[in-house]
Amino acid sequence: MMRSWLFVPGDSEAKQTKAVDCGADVIILDLEDSVAESAKPAGRKRVAEFLTARTVRKPELWVRINPLSTPHALLDLSAIVAARPDGIVLPKPDSAADVVTLGHYLEALEAQAGLQPGAIRVLPIATETAGAMFALGTYAPAHPRLAGLTWGAEDLPAAIGASTNRTETGAFTDLCRLARTLCVVGAGAAGVAPIETVYAGFKDIDGLRLYAAQGRKEGFVGMMAIHPAQVPVINEVFAPSAEEIAYAQQIVAAFAANPGLGTIGIGGKMIDMPHLKQAQRLLRSAGL
Repeated sequence: MMRSWLFVPGDSEAKQTKAVDCGADVIILDLEDSVAESAKPAGRKRVAEFLTARTVRKPELWVRINPLSTPHALLDLSAIVAARPDGIVLPKPDSAADVVTLGHYLEALEAQAGLQPGAIRVLPIATETAGAMFALGTYAPAHPRLAGLTWGAEDLPAAIGASTNRTETGAFTDLCRLARTLCVVGAGAAGVAPIETVYAGFKDIDGLRLYAAQGRKEGFVGMMAIHPAQVPVINEVFAPSAEEIAYAQQIVAAFAANPGLGTIGIGGKMIDMPHLKQAQRLLRSAGL
């Protein structure tokens, strides 16, 4: 299961060491926003050393590189690929074409390092530029490396000149709600995992729980985190309960026993094909 994705600064050994024991499913070693321009060379070196030292990959270790439009991206990849990151988080792609380009870079660097071709996966933050908003459908069919899609609520407003990503009530603006919706739909079209963006109030655990729970109801299967304290809540919310698993298994078993039926009565409710698909998806998310 890949429920919780925790960002950790790429140049902070102390935070990286602490992060691996917090229960996150994925640690994202960040070389982009959390590392100052002058510290990026040292950050690359630190990330490569950390990846090399962690031969047992639990949690998975991913790296957020800098955007492909910057000179830092190839420097990032050249420094870390030989150390076998489990995946690359790609910021500010304009479309799936950027995933293809990244894939070509990874192929060359994997071959140079003697790594298995295609082993390193990719998660784009797919809504951070204005052009990206018109390209969420381009991720289908999915690139072989594509693990999912996620979105962000900070860079897009800045890219178009908006001064805020929230209304006076604290809700996301229409722009951010559109980005969030298109992320889920784009991931669904590509058949990959939609991952919810961060909840900035890392001390507001109750607010985090409500936000994560709503995200799960709307189709997200995991969520980004910016602080280790957020990880337990995210893991709890995005893990199917025993009751949910049992009910999903009941639905799947009922349709398996009645292959000619499109609708089945279970517990006084009529269950049809959309319910079966939801049950199957839930069981896959639980590794069953």
